[in-house]
Amino acid sequence: MLERWAARVRNLLELPGVAALQNYHPLVVHFPIALLSSAALLYWIAWIARRESWWWTAWWLLTLGAVSAVFAFWTGWRAGAGVMVAPSVREHILEHHRRYMTAVLVLSLLLSGWAVAARPVPRRGRIGFMTLLIVLMGLLVKGADYGAWMVYGYNAGGSLPQPIEFSN
Repeated sequence: MLERWAARVRNLLELPGVAALQNYHPLVVHFPIALLSSAALLYWIAWIARRESWWWTAWWLLTLGAVSAVFAFWTGWRAGAGVMVAPSVREHILEHHRRYMTAVLVLSLLLSGWAVAARPVPRRGRIGFMTLLIVLMGLLVKGADYGAWMVYGYNAGGSLPQPIEFSN
């Protein structure tokens, strides 16, 4: 009975998907996407609904999203050199992904710093702040799309034979 229980615990703790990863970027990349998107949406809802408690929740989401973006950027930067993709895919997709996500990192840190300085939302320049949240979402969606294109279109980080050349 104890052996069966121990086997179940071992099975529960096994992470075969993690063991198959080439790098840790896929484990962390989804956090800033979810947190920053939620922050932008909630900031807008709080502004429209005039709910201060929602401003604070959005502030936390933005702050945590910016911090998680640092980790996603760091793991992505480290993974970039070693990810198995054709040079043409690196040129046409990875470089664009890297540029967009660098802009997301910088803008999320700037917005988070602005929000930290004027908790939970700036009174001066609020329209600019809210507009930059929309810009952040546009950059995030475009950059994430390039990342998804690499993974699902060209098996970046996958186990299929490489390289798969870029095709338009």
